[in-house]
Amino acid sequence: MTPDQIKRLLTGGLIPAVPVMFDRSRNFHASAHEAYVAYMRTQAIAGVAVWAHTGRGLLLDADTARRVMKDWRNGLPDKPLIAGVGNRIKEATPERATSDTMEMASLAIEYGADALLVYPPFWLKHHEAADKLIVDHHARLASLGVPLVLFYLYEAAGGVRYNLSVLDDLLSLPNVIGIKMATLDSVMTFQDVARHIQTRQQDKLLITGEDRFLGYSLRRGAGAALIGLGAICTEMQTALLAAHFEGNTERFLELSDEIDKLAEVLFVDPMEGYIGRILIALAQLGIIPPEAATDPWGPELGGIEIANIGAAINTLTSGCAG
Repeated sequence: MTPDQIKRLLTGGLIPAVPVMFDRSRNFHASAHEAYVAYMRTQAIAGVAVWAHTGRGLLLDADTARRVMKDWRNGLPDKPLIAGVGNRIKEATPERATSDTMEMASLAIEYGADALLVYPPFWLKHHEAADKLIVDHHARLASLGVPLVLFYLYEAAGGVRYNLSVLDDLLSLPNVIGIKMATLDSVMTFQDVARHIQTRQQDKLLITGEDRFLGYSLRRGAGAALIGLGAICTEMQTALLAAHFEGNTERFLELSDEIDKLAEVLFVDPMEGYIGRILIALAQLGIIPPEAATDPWGPELGGIEIANIGAAINTLTSGCAG
């Protein structure tokens, strides 16, 4: 699909960043993953994002990464599949890190990805020629000829704070269709970038990755949502976007308040625990078995925290079906 086709299919829609299921021995849980793909097939989503942070894309072994991508490609043959791509090698040189990103991108395309979500090149942010190298890094990925989504991630999670000049250079590269914003708690940064895109880059798609202020980010100009929160209670969030773009203010505000309740028990400190919390919620909803609700790289979650997730789901008056 061309960049314009991908952009058109994503606009107005929800793109869940999907997790991967592991058992308590840290082995990939194939049947749970298949069940989850089948669940997502019933949802009114615009596409899915695999190998993103929620799916531990930079940490998966080669066989699991291939299986995950193939499962989603086979399960959602008519939906855009966006693959996160970045450097998987610790303490790599800048050139090696970019080469590894290119290798991951090539594999994603080989396995059936329609577009790439580019992890920020965090290894460059302190380089004396950071601005130029960041643009060069993305330009090499753009040369692969598939649609690209930029990724503005908060620095504590490995992101890079792009200045507006760099941002313009990145958005002007061939095949770049837009940018996903995930600032977590920096409403000011989201506002500033949103305003810049609305005035200077109107042909680009502003994609919210703001799980903790999803409704507000839509009101401030986001044209789609690519979020880990979308991995559960998906129907509520597709309904939220529909209400927003259809101008149904009462329904939008109702759903926004409900979804905030869910986000406020999933996206809390320690933030790396959010993936495990999402998996636990999927198990509580009966979408995956409890033994598959393990994130091998996340912190251990306590009983009170698990109980809070269940309580939040049970109090959602708009429903959160499994």
